[in-house]
Amino acid sequence: MALGLNKILVAGALTNSAGAYWQTTTVTATTAGATVPAGTYLMFPTANVTVTANNGSTITTLMANNTGGVLISDGINVFVNAASTNTTVTFVTVDGGQAVSGTYNS
Repeated sequence: MALGLNKILVAGALTNSAGAYWQTTTVTATTAGATVPAGTYLMFPTANVTVTANNGSTITTLMANNTGGVLISDGINVFVNAASTNTTVTFVTVDGGQAVSGTYNS
């Protein structure tokens, strides 16, 4: 997840390459529910997968089976659930860039 959605773009950069705006990530949906990492995502429709969230008192459905859309997760309360077998769900998010290894490195 990028800390901010504004990024410097490199013309012609493809997803997951240096300078790309988009970075793909996947989560394996399970029947028990898998937590979506914190971030802002575009989720592609995936058969037999629902998105649920904790609304403070119960887990409720946000997106029905085979539905995509914009998804914002806090990394704790948003889940992808498979109807019967584990299923890989694909998201795109803003490329977070390279991890910083230390302050004032050259």
